[in-house]
Amino acid sequence: MLGVRDVGLEWDEWACKTRAAAGQLTIRTDVAAYPLWPFLGRITGLIASPPCQAWSMAGKRLGLLDQPLVHQAVADLAKGLDTREQLLAACRDPRSLLAAEPMRYLHALHQHGQPEWVAMEEVPDVLPLWCQYAAILRTWGYSAWTGILNAADYGVPQTRRRAILLASRTRTAEPPPPTHAKHAEPESLFGPGRARWISMAEALGWGATDRPVPTVCAGGGPGGGPEPFPSGSRKTLSDARDRGTWKPHPPANSTVAGADARTEKSVPATQATPTAWRWTLRSNNQANATVRTIDEPAGTLFFGHRVNECVWQAEPTVSAPAGTVSAPDPIRITAAEAGILQTFPADYPWQGNKGQIFSQVGNAVPPRLAAHLLAPHLGKTLTPDDFTLAA
Repeated sequence: MLGVRDVGLEWDEWACKTRAAAGQLTIRTDVAAYPLWPFLGRITGLIASPPCQAWSMAGKRLGLLDQPLVHQAVADLAKGLDTREQLLAACRDPRSLLAAEPMRYLHALHQHGQPEWVAMEEVPDVLPLWCQYAAILRTWGYSAWTGILNAADYGVPQTRRRAILLASRTRTAEPPPPTHAKHAEPESLFGPGRARWISMAEALGWGATDRPVPTVCAGGGPGGGPEPFPSGSRKTLSDARDRGTWKPHPPANSTVAGADARTEKSVPATQATPTAWRWTLRSNNQANATVRTIDEPAGTLFFGHRVNECVWQAEPTVSAPAGTVSAPDPIRITAAEAGILQTFPADYPWQGNKGQIFSQVGNAVPPRLAAHLLAPHLGKTLTPDDFTLAA
């Protein structure tokens, strides 16, 4: 969409296979061991998105304990000193030090007047580290900006907050202007208006009362076991002409006598009470899990060992006498639905089993957010039509 060629460095086998299927050049390697000489004098921009597991609220967050070591590694690498081996031995989580790895690349490239621009992304707790990077880059002649951005403000149907660093040798580094807001804002003398945040229902092509349909998926790998639902399949994605949409789902109408035993308990006709169900997405089974209705953006999608805990569940919108109506069973989100909520096209060529795909979706920067971040540095002005494949 942005009209540039990228070279990806990635060590996850299935992420590499997905990138290859999508036509993206990828080197399967450990970024901490890959030599730097092939890039010298050959690149314009550097995109760095280190693994977030050491820092994420979904994990043990040992990265916070390792943070002084990571700061030290960044300071040393900025001077051309490689102390990674000693510092890594002291880290509680070996992944923590990968957040310092971009500085190894930046220092080597800086000696050759590169790169022209830099874009980096991580979970919000890494913002102090990005500020350290920005301070160093400014001494090298860059304009640099750091801050927390909400993906929903850029048309992603998900309130994913991330720490961002943007730097440039040729232009003022600043965040892209938001295109969306929690509540629609009309155009004014101070600038163009903003559309309302995109909801899950809008992104998935569902109506307000559509229900997800249970399916049995192939298992294998982390979180890749079969879903415990009877026979019957989820409605299929539409073909490439209708990317990003779903075929109509059956409405979750009122409960009546003899209701489908797959999803609801039958109730006697004399007790039947008209009840409309509102579907929500629950991010995991923890007490403090984010729960959003389908007319809102999703919360931050993360998977890993909790891949099978992100579920659609129904809540009644009309009260009924106690004991007369039972809610439909929770239904696990599919990898395809998760990909769409990250703004990947519905037919994106994910590779691997269900667990491997979920892991890739959760680790990815939403393409729509990435496009907004990178476009100014590539001389590209985006229009709504540019997001046809990722809306």
